[in-house]
Amino acid sequence: MRRLTILAITLALPACATDGPEDFGTHPSIELAQDTVLPEPTRADFVGESRPYLIGPFDKLTIDVFGIEDLSKREVQTDASGRISFPLVGVLDAAGRTPSELEASLEEKLREAHVRDPQVTVNLRETVSQVVTVDGEVRKPGLYPVVGQMTLMRAVATAEGLSDMASRRNVAVFRTVGGQKYVALYDLKAIRHGAYPDPEIFPNDVVVVGESATRTWFQLASTGAAAISPVILLLQAVK
Repeated sequence: MRRLTILAITLALPACATDGPEDFGTHPSIELAQDTVLPEPTRADFVGESRPYLIGPFDKLTIDVFGIEDLSKREVQTDASGRISFPLVGVLDAAGRTPSELEASLEEKLREAHVRDPQVTVNLRETVSQVVTVDGEVRKPGLYPVVGQMTLMRAVATAEGLSDMASRRNVAVFRTVGGQKYVALYDLKAIRHGAYPDPEIFPNDVVVVGESATRTWFQLASTGAAAISPVILLLQAVK
């Protein structure tokens, strides 16, 4: 498991590939998780991300001020710094705030602008900042929004499930907490059988589904391929 985890880190973090798989476990910026539980990110680990949802850069919001038609159903998008511009309020920092916190800030600013008893509603229209990366042997790799609670099984399902070449026993989750990089290796088959809980996935996590060495070997043999990649050979050696 340790060698497979190191291999997953090497594949997912190419900037560190020069260290080589044998000495990667002692890399000062990486700590290998010793069990199936990764530490939960703190609010400071995100740029406008947390649970409940925190607004981040380039998120799209719909803002309504009850009873004031000109200030209702206004669609706004935060800029790269997570700020918005709103009539009678001007520029307001929205990054790192929940929609309800932004509502309170807008109401306060509108009162200062002599709007009587403003009632503001902020709804998330489209999220860009709060995403999880699902890569590797899934049917549709990509970036997927995290709204509410997401688990590892749900993240894989969001990417339309495992590919035919996937290894259910080798799914790595990468996470950064307080500047420290962590990685844990999970077994989806064990999770399905209730061996341990389906781990929670947070924004900025990277999920990498490994490749099944046995299936890859048979596929290469059936197609008459003359070469085997180093990754396949390494997986076979570990197995």
